[in-house]
Amino acid sequence: MSSQEHRQEAMEWVGKAYQLHMKGDVEKAIALYDKSIALCPTPEAYTFRGWAKSFHHDFEAAIQDCHQAIDLDPEYGNPYNDIGAYFLEMGQPEDAIPWLRMALKAKRYESYCFPHFNLGRIFEAEDRFEEALRHYGAALAESPGYALAAKALERVKARLEAPRVAPAG
Repeated sequence: MSSQEHRQEAMEWVGKAYQLHMKGDVEKAIALYDKSIALCPTPEAYTFRGWAKSFHHDFEAAIQDCHQAIDLDPEYGNPYNDIGAYFLEMGQPEDAIPWLRMALKAKRYESYCFPHFNLGRIFEAEDRFEEALRHYGAALAESPGYALAAKALERVKARLEAPRVAPAG
Protein backbone atom coordinates (compact mmCIF):
# COMPACT_ATOMS: atom_id res chain seq x y z
CA MET A 1 0.00 0.00 0.00
CA SER A 2 1.39 3.45 -0.91
CA SER A 3 1.79 6.23 1.64
CA GLN A 4 -1.10 8.07 -0.05
CA GLU A 5 -3.31 5.01 0.34
CA HIS A 6 -2.29 4.70 4.02
CA ARG A 7 -3.18 8.35 4.55
CA GLN A 8 -6.51 7.94 2.79
CA GLU A 9 -7.41 4.91 4.91
CA ALA A 10 -6.27 6.72 8.05
CA MET A 11 -8.54 9.65 7.20
CA GLU A 12 -11.43 7.23 6.68
CA TRP A 13 -10.86 6.02 10.25
CA VAL A 14 -10.87 9.65 11.41
CA GLY A 15 -14.25 10.10 9.71
CA LYS A 16 -15.69 7.00 11.39
CA ALA A 17 -14.24 8.07 14.73
CA TYR A 18 -15.73 11.54 14.35
CA GLN A 19 -19.20 10.06 13.70
CA LEU A 20 -18.96 7.99 16.89
CA HIS A 21 -17.62 11.01 18.76
CA MET A 22 -20.61 13.12 17.69
CA LYS A 23 -22.96 10.36 18.84
CA GLY A 24 -21.35 10.48 22.28
CA ASP A 25 -19.38 7.24 22.05
CA VAL A 26 -16.10 8.87 23.02
CA GLU A 27 -14.27 5.68 24.03
CA LYS A 28 -14.90 3.96 20.70
CA ALA A 29 -13.99 7.19 18.91
CA ILE A 30 -10.65 7.36 20.72
CA ALA A 31 -9.96 3.74 19.74
CA LEU A 32 -10.58 4.59 16.07
CA TYR A 33 -8.45 7.75 16.29
CA ASP A 34 -5.71 5.50 17.73
CA LYS A 35 -6.15 3.11 14.80
CA SER A 36 -5.88 5.99 12.36
CA ILE A 37 -2.70 7.28 14.02
CA ALA A 38 -1.15 3.80 14.02
CA LEU A 39 -1.81 3.51 10.29
CA CYS A 40 -0.67 7.01 9.31
CA PRO A 41 -0.29 9.86 11.84
CA THR A 42 -2.21 12.95 10.69
CA PRO A 43 -2.78 16.29 12.37
CA GLU A 44 -6.53 15.71 12.11
CA ALA A 45 -6.40 12.40 13.99
CA TYR A 46 -4.26 13.86 16.78
CA THR A 47 -6.40 16.99 17.09
CA PHE A 48 -9.68 15.12 17.18
CA ARG A 49 -8.32 12.49 19.57
CA GLY A 50 -7.26 15.33 21.84
CA TRP A 51 -10.74 16.81 21.62
CA ALA A 52 -12.20 13.42 22.56
CA LYS A 53 -9.83 13.20 25.55
CA SER A 54 -10.98 16.66 26.64
CA PHE A 55 -14.47 15.20 27.12
CA HIS A 56 -12.91 13.32 30.07
CA HIS A 57 -11.30 16.58 31.26
CA ASP A 58 -7.89 15.12 30.42
CA PHE A 59 -6.68 18.48 29.16
CA GLU A 60 -2.98 17.68 29.53
CA ALA A 61 -3.31 14.67 27.20
CA ALA A 62 -5.48 16.73 24.85
CA ILE A 63 -2.84 19.46 24.70
CA GLN A 64 -0.13 16.86 24.06
CA ASP A 65 -2.12 15.50 21.12
CA CYS A 66 -2.49 19.03 19.77
CA HIS A 67 1.28 19.51 19.96
CA GLN A 68 1.69 16.29 17.96
CA ALA A 69 -0.72 17.70 15.35
CA ILE A 70 1.22 20.98 15.18
CA ASP A 71 4.48 19.07 14.76
CA LEU A 72 2.96 17.31 11.73
CA ASP A 73 1.41 20.45 10.18
CA PRO A 74 2.16 23.87 11.72
CA GLU A 75 -0.33 25.49 9.30
CA TYR A 76 -3.31 23.46 10.57
CA GLY A 77 -5.34 25.85 12.73
CA ASN A 78 -7.54 23.54 14.77
CA PRO A 79 -4.97 22.42 17.36
CA TYR A 80 -3.96 26.00 18.16
CA ASN A 81 -7.56 26.96 18.93
CA ASP A 82 -8.10 23.75 20.85
CA ILE A 83 -5.06 24.35 23.08
CA GLY A 84 -6.42 27.84 23.77
CA ALA A 85 -9.84 26.40 24.59
CA TYR A 86 -8.30 23.83 26.95
CA PHE A 87 -6.40 26.55 28.80
CA LEU A 88 -9.70 28.43 29.13
CA GLU A 89 -11.34 25.31 30.57
CA MET A 90 -8.47 25.02 33.05
CA GLY A 91 -9.00 28.63 34.16
CA GLN A 92 -5.80 29.92 32.52
CA PRO A 93 -6.99 32.59 30.05
CA GLU A 94 -3.62 34.34 29.79
CA ASP A 95 -2.06 31.06 28.63
CA ALA A 96 -4.86 30.70 26.06
CA ILE A 97 -4.33 34.04 24.29
CA PRO A 98 -1.12 33.25 22.34
CA TRP A 99 -2.55 29.95 21.11
CA LEU A 100 -5.77 31.59 19.95
CA ARG A 101 -3.77 34.26 18.12
CA MET A 102 -1.72 31.56 16.40
CA ALA A 103 -4.97 29.89 15.29
CA LEU A 104 -5.97 33.17 13.62
CA LYS A 105 -2.67 33.15 11.68
CA ALA A 106 -2.89 29.51 10.54
CA LYS A 107 -3.19 29.11 6.78
CA ARG A 108 -5.08 25.82 6.85
CA TYR A 109 -8.15 26.50 8.96
CA GLU A 110 -11.84 26.71 8.18
CA SER A 111 -13.19 27.97 11.50
CA TYR A 112 -11.56 31.28 12.40
CA CYS A 113 -14.80 32.12 14.18
CA PHE A 114 -13.81 29.91 17.13
CA PRO A 115 -10.55 31.60 18.15
CA HIS A 116 -12.25 34.98 17.69
CA PHE A 117 -15.10 33.86 19.93
CA ASN A 118 -12.70 32.47 22.55
CA LEU A 119 -10.69 35.71 22.57
CA GLY A 120 -13.96 37.60 22.95
CA ARG A 121 -14.79 35.48 26.01
CA ILE A 122 -11.43 36.27 27.59
CA PHE A 123 -11.65 40.01 26.95
CA GLU A 124 -15.27 40.20 28.11
CA ALA A 125 -14.34 38.48 31.38
CA GLU A 126 -11.54 41.02 31.83
CA ASP A 127 -13.96 43.93 31.17
CA ARG A 128 -12.03 44.78 28.00
CA PHE A 129 -15.30 45.32 26.17
CA GLU A 130 -14.01 47.05 23.04
CA GLU A 131 -11.67 44.14 22.33
CA ALA A 132 -14.39 41.63 23.17
CA LEU A 133 -16.76 43.43 20.80
CA ARG A 134 -14.17 43.34 18.01
CA HIS A 135 -13.58 39.60 18.38
CA TYR A 136 -17.25 38.66 18.76
CA GLY A 137 -17.98 40.74 15.67
CA ALA A 138 -15.19 38.99 13.76
CA ALA A 139 -16.55 35.59 14.85
CA LEU A 140 -19.97 36.55 13.55
CA ALA A 141 -18.51 37.90 10.30
CA GLU A 142 -16.72 34.57 9.77
CA SER A 143 -19.83 32.55 10.61
CA PRO A 144 -23.04 34.61 10.35
CA GLY A 145 -25.15 31.82 11.89
CA TYR A 146 -22.98 31.51 15.01
CA ALA A 147 -25.69 32.07 17.63
CA LEU A 148 -23.33 32.17 20.63
CA ALA A 149 -21.29 34.93 18.98
CA ALA A 150 -24.45 36.89 18.14
CA LYS A 151 -25.68 36.68 21.76
CA ALA A 152 -22.27 37.62 23.12
CA LEU A 153 -22.03 40.58 20.74
CA GLU A 154 -25.42 41.89 21.88
CA ARG A 155 -24.54 41.33 25.55
CA VAL A 156 -21.30 43.33 25.24
CA LYS A 157 -23.01 46.09 23.24
CA ALA A 158 -25.62 46.39 26.00
CA ARG A 159 -22.88 46.64 28.61
CA LEU A 160 -21.13 49.36 26.62
CA GLU A 161 -24.36 51.30 26.17
CA ALA A 162 -25.44 51.01 29.81
CA PRO A 163 -25.14 54.22 31.80
CA ARG A 164 -22.00 54.30 33.88
CA VAL A 165 -22.63 54.72 37.59
CA ALA A 166 -20.01 56.65 39.50
CA PRO A 167 -18.64 54.85 42.55
CA ALA A 168 -20.15 55.95 45.85
CA GLY A 169 -17.99 57.86 48.24
